[in-house]
Amino acid sequence: MTPSPTQGKAYIVATPIGNLGDISYRAVELLKAVPLIAAEDTRHTRVLLNHYEIDTPCLSYFEHNRFTRIPQIVNHLQSGQDIAVVTDAGTPGISDPAYKLIRAVLKEDITVEVVPGPTAVITALVSSGLPTDRFLFEGFLPPKKGRRGRLQMLKNIPATIVLYESPRRLARTLKDLAATLGDRPAAVCRELTKIHEEITRGTLQTLGTAFEEHQARGECVILVGKDDPNVYF
Repeated sequence: MTPSPTQGKAYIVATPIGNLGDISYRAVELLKAVPLIAAEDTRHTRVLLNHYEIDTPCLSYFEHNRFTRIPQIVNHLQSGQDIAVVTDAGTPGISDPAYKLIRAVLKEDITVEVVPGPTAVITALVSSGLPTDRFLFEGFLPPKKGRRGRLQMLKNIPATIVLYESPRRLARTLKDLAATLGDRPAAVCRELTKIHEEITRGTLQTLGTAFEEHQARGECVILVGKDDPNVYF
């Protein structure tokens, strides 16, 4: 079906993953023009909006309020008004609940348009020095139930593996990966594009030991290669 011309449009807008300068002109102009912004954390998004003198109203949309917010946003769009959807950092829909909203909007034959920009997955992958010709983005591993099975599934993937992890679970995850996948070449990227950006390269075992002794701060990206560590580092 062709979307109705009387319906609004859902803009999926990528925002900086750290450095506030990493946003497109198009994204800034669009955030100023739309009547409403759906944000994962309105307080976090307001920092970005204030920086660019954007006074557009914000509505919270996150995992735990999606059942009430999705119908509200769909009604907003069906009334003929546009909306911009942003996440706390990066591109909405990557390891966050925005994809559930996108799916619901598309089901109603409402137009979805993506305004591309930063994402931690690609930034970390390119920075790692590991092969970029083929990669698997795994997101967050389950903290408990299903974790072992997910790790086993990754064992035979012939590609660079990219995972997100919190700093408090970083050392444990690196050691679990080493125990299941073997001591492969790896990198940990944290605080990407920020003042304290840090990219640490080595093997899963050496990185696991290093971050066990000195806990990282900030959200982390783990990258795991598929070959002999000596090929890279």
